[in-house]
Amino acid sequence: MNFLRRLPSFSGWAPWLLAAACLFPGAVQAERLKDLASIQGVRGNQLIGYGLVVGLDGSGDQVRQTPFTQQSLTNMLSQLGITVPQGSNMQLRNVAAVMVTATLPAFARPGQTVDVVVSSMGNAKSLRGGTLLMTPLKGADGQVYAIAQGNLLVGGAGAEAGGSSVQVNTLNGGRISNGAIIERAVPTTYAHDGIIHLEMNDNDFGTAQNVANALNGKFGPGTAVALDARVVQVRGPLDPAQQPAFISQIENMQVARAPAAAKVIINARTGSVVMNRTVMIEEAAVSHGNLSVIINRQNDVVQPDTPFAGGQTVVVPNTQIELRQEGGGLQRVQTSANLADVVRALNALGATPQDLLTILQAMKSAGALRADLEII
Repeated sequence: MNFLRRLPSFSGWAPWLLAAACLFPGAVQAERLKDLASIQGVRGNQLIGYGLVVGLDGSGDQVRQTPFTQQSLTNMLSQLGITVPQGSNMQLRNVAAVMVTATLPAFARPGQTVDVVVSSMGNAKSLRGGTLLMTPLKGADGQVYAIAQGNLLVGGAGAEAGGSSVQVNTLNGGRISNGAIIERAVPTTYAHDGIIHLEMNDNDFGTAQNVANALNGKFGPGTAVALDARVVQVRGPLDPAQQPAFISQIENMQVARAPAAAKVIINARTGSVVMNRTVMIEEAAVSHGNLSVIINRQNDVVQPDTPFAGGQTVVVPNTQIELRQEGGGLQRVQTSANLADVVRALNALGATPQDLLTILQAMKSAGALRADLEII
């Protein structure tokens, strides 16, 4: 976006400040309920299986180092009526033992297909060109829910970039689109006696209460109640045939998300800084090396332009941010009290990422930074 291009940045490395949320103050926008919460009970189930990939061009497992590959191949051949003499040492380089994983979606029915991920578990160099043999996929209860089989799609090799080899993907794993056929359905229960539970994506009492208020305003008092910061209980129709239409209505309702907790996230390795619009600062004075940061907060009185104009006299908070650099210039910013102005001014003075980390930590310790500081 254009506003990111106007942010000052250090020469020689990429811009490290991302504070887009601070640049757009204003009212909280409403979001669809389906983007804020999910229906309790509507979830996927993980499936896993062990199988063999054949048809490799000499890039399969080395049987001596992966004896389980030879054992699996012997067992498979015996099921097909082929007896391998005891003690035979098969040196096959076009077979690889793999783990197959998939997710069984909610409301899936027998006969439908799902994608599968195939990953080598031996020392195969590449699975490109291989074919996965029939592999049962089991759930946590040990029951078979799907059968996988098909040709693998594996990415390309490494690419040369900037004089060095960059591996853009790996060759010991691949995918099979629609590679598994569902054999058993998992019952999905999302309503008990007409009671539906909505689970918020993020723990927030304010958002949960906003959801309950919106549902009560649309369907009547007593329809919804916030049980805690995560779950909202909704009283829906008792008739199961009417419940899907009811859920469709509540999923498309517009609900205002509560303001998020003030937080500043810093990547200590790259120097990236991400903050939300609720981050505020108080009066502080920080000295770090040849940099000095002085933050003075005062109230400005704003009066109507003309007497008896019907306006009101209001008090507007104003913050003066003064930055000094030894042997350098002086920069003063008058704006609202938010951290984005401090970081932008430090960036303009040429502060390093480590300088910024130290200054923010000092401000947090002094109580001047009104936000949670998280370093990753």
